[in-house]
Amino acid sequence: MGLTEFKIKLVHRVPDQLKFGVLYVCFDCNVVVHLCPCGCGEKVVLPIAPSCWSVQYDGESISLNPSIGNFQYPCKSHYWIRNNKVVWAGREELESENPIKGSRSVWYRVLKWIKKHTKTK
Repeated sequence: MGLTEFKIKLVHRVPDQLKFGVLYVCFDCNVVVHLCPCGCGEKVVLPIAPSCWSVQYDGESISLNPSIGNFQYPCKSHYWIRNNKVVWAGREELESENPIKGSRSVWYRVLKWIKKHTKTK
């Protein structure tokens, strides 16, 4: 399905040119950046914050929580990073755990209701 493991690179500044298969971790900026492991070439930026992603780093390997869902990209990749390894989500998980899809469907229904109830006759 794509990449199976990342190499970790601790940086003080994320480079302009990213290398496929490298997970750039900048604790100074509280961000993790990488190219999508499916190979599509999209840049993935993950803010490290309690309301976003948390990082567990033991000096050798990194795990991120929660999963990474690139639902805004055409590839729709969904995966976890556990001890530098890419753990791909199955299609069923993609459908059931897609927070963006869920929020879009809620907003879609809200906007549809508003549109329906604000039409002028």
